[in-house]
Amino acid sequence: MEKKKTLGLVTVTGSYVLWGLLPGFWTLLAAVNPVYVLAQRILWSLVFMGLYLAATRSLGEVKAALTNRTTFWKSLVSGVLITLNWGVYIVAVNSGHVLDASMGYFIEPVIVALIGLIAFREKPTKGEWITFFFAMGGILYLLVSTGEFPALPLIIAAPFAVYGGVKKNLNLTAQTSLFMETLLMMPLALGFSWWWSAHVGGWDHVMNGTAFWLLPACGLVTSIPLLLFNMGVKEIPYYFSGILMYINPTLQFLMGLILGEPMDAKRLIAFAIIWVGVLFTLADKVRLIRAEVRRG
Repeated sequence: MEKKKTLGLVTVTGSYVLWGLLPGFWTLLAAVNPVYVLAQRILWSLVFMGLYLAATRSLGEVKAALTNRTTFWKSLVSGVLITLNWGVYIVAVNSGHVLDASMGYFIEPVIVALIGLIAFREKPTKGEWITFFFAMGGILYLLVSTGEFPALPLIIAAPFAVYGGVKKNLNLTAQTSLFMETLLMMPLALGFSWWWSAHVGGWDHVMNGTAFWLLPACGLVTSIPLLLFNMGVKEIPYYFSGILMYINPTLQFLMGLILGEPMDAKRLIAFAIIWVGVLFTLADKVRLIRAEVRRG
């Protein structure tokens, strides 16, 4: 059992590390139309997950999902939401807004807790309430000090938070769910890929140089972290993965600094306010872990 927990810890940590380092990958495709990159991410994720499901003999679940009306429509809504999140994130990274993207993922758990309260009548802990108010404080500080509403972080965070809410009662494995979402978005992805390649002079003008292997790799960088997360999250307490999830935005924040994005004092203060709030939620999670250890 301890070996399984250790493996779970390693794989879940690995998934968050890979997600946190993704900005470095997307910047390699900065010269490519971001919507085309998004379309290729959808298509190659579909290919990779299809091969994975075939290898694990799990395609039967896809057939069941396609024939169940509720599952089909939830998968379609999930596909639209994750496509919006992916697209905005790619644009943010390749336009020099990695720090804004990282702020979005620091805020996202707060929106998740709020959705849980409103839609599922879940009761946030005291630490989560404090985190929520600090996050609102950070946003309001940016609004007052700069006169600009932090729209980009919220546009990244909100669709992903709602996406999680839609999937809460979706009876599909993570890998089948991703396959369904990309399958239902495939017509749009194929249509744009065909139109854009024709617009720029054919496939050979798009799939040249490093793009020839970077675009197919979009499927791998999307699917591998998800598979690692799905492999490990069942072996560790879910609240523990709630602590590990902050690895992702922290690494994104560091990647933004490494990539040379400017950090002005006002934005740093806003981040600091949000970070202080996050500490209260982390303290709650640590208490749960200690209680789990005491129970043996």
